[in-house]
Amino acid sequence: MDATDLDPDPLRQLQAWMAAARDAGQPLPEAMCVATSSPDAEPSARMVLLRGVDSGLVFFTDYGSPKAADIEATGRAAAVLHWMLPVQRQVRVTGAAARVAAIESDRYWATRPVGSRRSALASHQSEVVASRAELQARVDELARLPDDDPALARPDRWGGFRITPDTVELWEAGAFRLHDRIRFRRAGAGWTAERLSP
Repeated sequence: MDATDLDPDPLRQLQAWMAAARDAGQPLPEAMCVATSSPDAEPSARMVLLRGVDSGLVFFTDYGSPKAADIEATGRAAAVLHWMLPVQRQVRVTGAAARVAAIESDRYWATRPVGSRRSALASHQSEVVASRAELQARVDELARLPDDDPALARPDRWGGFRITPDTVELWEAGAFRLHDRIRFRRAGAGWTAERLSP
């Protein structure tokens, strides 16, 4: 892999690699680890689903979750995607993170299966709950409503974040661990690329 083999926009290259992974049969190629830090520098990481790539990487969550609290406090996040097919590849991203516009969250919410919407409404992510039965009872109560009931609308506490990268690293496995690493860094409206030692 050489920088001249890659799209000059690393976000377009990420999309191409993800499409190649999907076409090759990689399970859940949109699985993404998001790392954040609390204001007192306590790190945390978790898996989410990448739901869009535009000027950044978009994912959705409960705004009351610890990851949302970290992002709201620091305005920063990092993400990693990793695939084994068609070859072993990884993309690392770091940058500013902020909520997407409410209309964008509304649009995505409308595409979710109604069961997923009920689950998000019933669960306040990461809050202590007495039992699974209590959660199920909340979902069952919502299931009695028609699918278009206003009570199933997106709650204000749920929506998207966009990580707008200032660095993107593309990694591809090489023989005898002589891997290829190309790091892109923002340079004005574009990007500069540089090779890193494995």
